[in-house]
Amino acid sequence: MKQKVWCNILGVILTVFIIVTASGCRDVKNDDSFVPKLDKSQSCSIKVYGSYSNFEALESEFDRFNEYYPNVELSYIYLDGYGDSIGNSLLSQEAPDIYCTFYWMWGNPSCSDIFESAADLAKEDTGIDFSCVRESLIRKTEDGQVLMAPVLATSFGMLVNIDLFEKEGINVPVTWNDFENICKELKEKGYSSPMMGYVSSSSGSFEYNFGYPSLVNAIIAEPSMRDGFNELDSQSGKVMRPCLEKIKKLVDSGYIDVSKCTNEISDNYDAAIMRFFEGDVPMLVCSADVASGTKKRESQSDKFLASPFEYKFYPVPFDDKGGFVIDTVAMNFSVNKNSPNKDMAMEFMRFLISNKELGNMASVKRLITTSKDLSLDSIYSALGNTPSERVICSTKAGINDNAVKQFRYAAHHVLLGDMTVDEAIEKFGKLKE
Repeated sequence: MKQKVWCNILGVILTVFIIVTASGCRDVKNDDSFVPKLDKSQSCSIKVYGSYSNFEALESEFDRFNEYYPNVELSYIYLDGYGDSIGNSLLSQEAPDIYCTFYWMWGNPSCSDIFESAADLAKEDTGIDFSCVRESLIRKTEDGQVLMAPVLATSFGMLVNIDLFEKEGINVPVTWNDFENICKELKEKGYSSPMMGYVSSSSGSFEYNFGYPSLVNAIIAEPSMRDGFNELDSQSGKVMRPCLEKIKKLVDSGYIDVSKCTNEISDNYDAAIMRFFEGDVPMLVCSADVASGTKKRESQSDKFLASPFEYKFYPVPFDDKGGFVIDTVAMNFSVNKNSPNKDMAMEFMRFLISNKELGNMASVKRLITTSKDLSLDSIYSALGNTPSERVICSTKAGINDNAVKQFRYAAHHVLLGDMTVDEAIEKFGKLKE
């Protein structure tokens, strides 16, 4: 039996969403590999704190875990202003048993208390088997502790209207040359902006989603540039040139109509998805975080309901070998080492960290699984065709936030035509929105 509670604590705005599920014990399928190691009749409450305002994917895992432990009550609690509030929550009377952690917290001095409360998930007695998880996604301390488990991944790319491409007799582009030819052909067929996206200097923008994968690859290819780039050395701005030149070419060739994007896409989530669902956008440049919202919004789009179409998520082509998949963790889970229910919290984590359950949660959330078995939601199937050497973990580049902001500003000004490529590179380190 369980109750899922959506609430806000610590004096912030209260949001409540309660889902009551069927109670009682359900038969467990014989082909499940998970074997409970605690007393299955045990009763306790497990609270998971997170930053998603809704988390049906986790609810699905609560349902499945209750097949083994029917008397465990599992609650998901949403915290407004999560980055600021989770540290205080861990010190409160209402501390979580499990809580969400993120890459940006790792190594951040202001988040040290968050990891001081985290249990080592790699200890042998936990029984958690990380062998199913892509190793590049797992962060470890210097002494080998795993304080957060990657449970959802994301990437950068474009949503492609498959039916539109088939109607026009065009194949989805793989290489940059393909991409240019296809954009040209789409323009000739009357599509004023073959590519669309949210134009902004923010992290959810067209500019960032289009260019960041190539920047990561460029830094990895020239590791000697990393320190200078992170220190905002103006001479290091030249590493941005290949990407900025392609952004300029998109504008100059009319493959993206900046004014159309600005007027018709007001944000990088709802507005972008709903505009794509109108059915006349060949390619929407975005992240998998945006793609994750498509399933829910199909029923909210009158045009999509009237004329549904198949769509998939692809890497954006960048050179003659194709695009890059930047393997990025969207969310980790940590266990509170001071939790009175630590054993059951660890048992839930042991249950969750498997090919099957990570895949299930990713599919429901419509994000990318962190397991090695990339049996993804069908919209991500094209990512599996990317050569392994072009699948890059984002942390491998080691680009800091200040340098990323400068890159975003450079890409934004070049897209708008406010600066030439040379000017944006020359002003690296001093660029403003």
